[in-house]
Amino acid sequence: MIDLYTSSTPNGHKASCTLEELGIAYNVIPINLSAGDQKTDAFLALNPNGRIPVIVDRDEDDFAIFETGAIMVYLAEQAGRLLPTDTKGRSRVMQWLMFQMGGIGPMMGQANVFYRYFPEKLPAAISRYQNETRRLFEVLDRRLADSEWLADDYSIADIANWCWVRTYKWSGVSRDGLPHLDRWLNVMKQKPGLQKGIQVPQHITNVIDDKEAAEKFARNARKMLQT
Repeated sequence: MIDLYTSSTPNGHKASCTLEELGIAYNVIPINLSAGDQKTDAFLALNPNGRIPVIVDRDEDDFAIFETGAIMVYLAEQAGRLLPTDTKGRSRVMQWLMFQMGGIGPMMGQANVFYRYFPEKLPAAISRYQNETRRLFEVLDRRLADSEWLADDYSIADIANWCWVRTYKWSGVSRDGLPHLDRWLNVMKQKPGLQKGIQVPQHITNVIDDKEAAEKFARNARKMLQT
């Protein structure tokens, strides 16, 4: 059995969506980020970096794994799915997984900070991260023009990128003129495991269309920027 320590963020959803898609049984331990649950001694014993998500494999001597890419690879290897075993196939998946971890995630995360959360609006910073995110979206679109999935077949690389790209509106980044990315996003959102995974640990309403909810979400995020 897997224990999943998580919150309703794109990184948290990478773990829950992977678990759901692989059909692995798991327990959810919600982490209240605005209350600082991730900074407690108990949590830091699982992840010294104080970030979600973390999984603990109770069937493997309570083995703890942090960092979403490492979590996804571990789960895929345990299940024998969504990650090829041949050298080239595995490498293709890992390349697009690292693309998300080194590019899409950090750039969208910084776009969120300066566009939504930072108390002072800095146009140069906002532009920098939104433009770079858009460039990365264009990279995905070009790849998806030639392939149904990011690697040869559906994999953890698709899950990782989707969990972030689907939140493009919150980052203030346009999807216009990217038909192949749109096609892929529409296919991904139909997958039952992904639909379930983004409800973990709780359903988040579409705050982008609700100004009051958006401001409340942003206020909570600002608290975390200061800790």
